[in-house]
Amino acid sequence: MKKYTYTLKAVFLSILLGMTSTSQADSSLTVRHLVNEQNIVSLNVTAKFLILPVQDDAPESKVCIVKDNEQRGTLMNVRLARERVDSYVPFILSDYKGQQISVDIQGLPADAVCWKELKLADSFDMSNKETFRPVYHHTPAYGWMNDPNGMFYKDGVYHLFFQYNPYGSVWGNMHWGHSTSSDLIHWNFEGVSIVPDAWGAIFSGSCVVDHNNTAGFGKDAVIAFYTSAKSTPWGDVQSESMAYSLDNGKTFVKYAGNPIITSLEKDFRDPKVFWYAPGKHWVMILAVGQHMELYSSVNLKDWKKESEFGKMQGAHGGVWECPDLIELPVEGSRERKWVLICNINPGGPFGGSAAQYFVGSFDGKTFVNESPVQTKWMDWGKDNYATVTWNNAPDGRCIALGWMSNWQYANNVPTRQYRSANTIARDLTLYKAGGEFYLKSTPSREMKQARGEKVSVPSFKVTDSYKIESLLKDNNGAYEIEMEIQVADASKISLNLQNEKGEQVSMYYDLLRKQFVMDRSKSGKVDFSNDFPAVTAAPVHAGKTLRLRLFVDRSSIEAFGEDGKFVMTNLVFPSSPYNQMSFGTEGSGYTVSSFNVYKLR
Repeated sequence: MKKYTYTLKAVFLSILLGMTSTSQADSSLTVRHLVNEQNIVSLNVTAKFLILPVQDDAPESKVCIVKDNEQRGTLMNVRLARERVDSYVPFILSDYKGQQISVDIQGLPADAVCWKELKLADSFDMSNKETFRPVYHHTPAYGWMNDPNGMFYKDGVYHLFFQYNPYGSVWGNMHWGHSTSSDLIHWNFEGVSIVPDAWGAIFSGSCVVDHNNTAGFGKDAVIAFYTSAKSTPWGDVQSESMAYSLDNGKTFVKYAGNPIITSLEKDFRDPKVFWYAPGKHWVMILAVGQHMELYSSVNLKDWKKESEFGKMQGAHGGVWECPDLIELPVEGSRERKWVLICNINPGGPFGGSAAQYFVGSFDGKTFVNESPVQTKWMDWGKDNYATVTWNNAPDGRCIALGWMSNWQYANNVPTRQYRSANTIARDLTLYKAGGEFYLKSTPSREMKQARGEKVSVPSFKVTDSYKIESLLKDNNGAYEIEMEIQVADASKISLNLQNEKGEQVSMYYDLLRKQFVMDRSKSGKVDFSNDFPAVTAAPVHAGKTLRLRLFVDRSSIEAFGEDGKFVMTNLVFPSSPYNQMSFGTEGSGYTVSSFNVYKLR
């Protein structure tokens, strides 16, 4: 089970959930309503937080602190409650304890529900009130999350930063949130690490551990690179900035020379930085519209553009985002190849956002794709996006993580307290088939450490149909299924996860078309988006034995076939856990030679 740790050192510690409504606002608050939906809340700060009621589909209001007639900090966009309250978020006041301040709230009518629900508070109810919150996938403690950012490993700890809105569970107010783990399964929420500033909101980026003090901030300093995204009356502006940490990512100091790279391009974002040992310099890869740009530096501050990549390469159905460039071993050989990961939105194989990749060579300045006419996808579901890898991962591993959602419906999935989860961690390698190099994504070995109760089903043959009536006792919706299938002469192998309410996820191997297919159109709640009830398909090149691992959590299924040669990630929202599995066939049948279910902790 996911564990969260909260300390007073975090900038944002937690959220007040499920508060009892009152008929009037907190008596310690004085609210004055002005013309044109301008409002002033005056108070003497006696508590850590002003609790703001949020309505997900309300128009955005603007909120900031005013002290001595001056605005403090940046204006935050908050969808304050007008007709109803979906959740609450904390607006931090502790820096002003004992002082008289005002909170400027713009764009909210005087008759809004918000004015009856504003409260001061020092403590929070952190109990999970979400039916669909995953058990073993990372999620934000509250608020909105999208792209994983700045991932690095240091002193036995995996650090995960992420695009974060602490003021609501829809996209906006981009900060970097921060979580840590020692095993990639149990996560501690560390609060907000990097906040918006004069150069804009904090968009996606990366972190490096500067072992040799090349930047001059200190040996082993953690240095973050991110996109500063500013909206102006003349349009949006994106540039690249940096910050450094001397306490392993707990706090960051922004570089005084920001922004460090600027451009005339509109879409200019998501810096991924790494050390290129042969050239003894740093490399930055940036997403620029529908191509990538590569830069080099010896000190992490001054950057030189070296090359571009992307013209007439891969899919171009949308904007390229969240790049990564990694060197991977080829299984069964001493060979190594470079892989450029390119996330795209829209333009995925089944609509919306997805992650593609290219395999080739890199000389420290220029990347060359060895298969320019072929588009390769990292994941064949709808819900793996913004995939990037950890810097400084142990044992030479390359560990990746994705955002488990799709921009077609990410703001509308049926949760309130939080939105979005990450995929499980995946170890990346390459394999060769038919003269081509392909990416293999294997569940990270830490996932086996999460296994608890095990149920083994004896070998069985499917000649028509077969059903397992109960996968687990006390099924909480979080488990792994590991199976091996002897194909024999079957042409179609059907595998259906079901619950007692008739909701199901239909999966099958179509061996004639060489595909693995997943259909979630009857998986549970699907009516929040026309794009959600989808059918996804992955190419399969398998022999007479099929191996499949299914990672099921309360709101997701991740299928890993043939030891990670194909991966499919899809969200699901069943009204109760899938605890049954039925099998069907076309052809002369097949044998399930092993079938194990593990409850995941």
